Amino acid sequence: MTIIHWAAFLILIFLLLALDLGVLNRKEHVISAKEALLWTGFWIALSLIFNAVIYFMYQNNWLGAGSETGRQLTGGDAAMKYFTGYLIEKSLSLDNILVIALIFNYFKVPAIHQHRVLFWGILGALIMRGIMIIAGVALIQKFVWMVYVFGGLLIITAIRMFYSSHDKVEPEKNLLVKFARRLFPVSQKYEGKKFFTRMDGKLVITPLFLVLLVIESTDVLFAVDSIPAIFAITYDPFIVFTSNVFAILGLRSLYFALAAAMEKFRYVKISLVFVLAYVGIKMILTHHYKIPTWISLIVIFVALTIGILASIYKNKKETAKGSSHG
Repeated sequence: MTIIHWAAFLILIFLLLALDLGVLNRKEHVISAKEALLWTGFWIALSLIFNAVIYFMYQNNWLGAGSETGRQLTGGDAAMKYFTGYLIEKSLSLDNILVIALIFNYFKVPAIHQHRVLFWGILGALIMRGIMIIAGVALIQKFVWMVYVFGGLLIITAIRMFYSSHDKVEPEKNLLVKFARRLFPVSQKYEGKKFFTRMDGKLVITPLFLVLLVIESTDVLFAVDSIPAIFAITYDPFIVFTSNVFAILGLRSLYFALAAAMEKFRYVKISLVFVLAYVGIKMILTHHYKIPTWISLIVIFVALTIGILASIYKNKKETAKGSSHG
């Protein structure tokens, strides 16, 4: 992949972010569920359109697209890998949404400022994930055994997720928060949408900036899980990065659409545990038996579907039971 591909994609993302913050959300407001669902649909549609672009790029070998991955990917292979990576990242972000909701609740962040925090949080996440993807690809290409490390990491993460609980967050133990508090005094209350302000001539950080730091550091931990998961599908850095970016760009709207209802999808967590364990095993087997991407896509889709349908069935059953007792 040439610098032209990367530059064109980064310019596209910059324009989308500028349109989001500078035009469509220039005036801060509380994001309604209807608006969030419309934005979620927009980002999903845009992701699928870019999937078609990926197909034609690799199928026609535009400016050498895909030639550095060891073999020339066909358009169909590239599109399948992109969509599978996107689906993995999107599904894993569901767990992230619940944590973000807990962070906002802990800091009592006004609803009108939540979009701004998520915007800058996601911008930072894009930069951090870009660095991690480049480092991850370099490690795998230099050390063949790294695939076993990443695979084992995913299985350990799956086990940890199965036993973990997000009932509480503890930002006071966050290293970035501790470091920020040592460098700057913190204002006692929110100063509108400001991350920094001045009090008595001194530069002061606001609680909103602490929220941003917690969300950024939390995303790094989630990236340690999700990025190796996509490496189980492909080592092509362009496909890994673009699928990650489009999944993350839709995270804000998905948060406002689903945050209040996430606790109702109780079995989705089990689906995510299964997905992480599956891609971990797939990664460990990669040098011995390559599981086709289309099989992985079906496995992930079926696992998520079962988790969602089981959650819906359980909620309906409990509602019906409550009504009969009432």
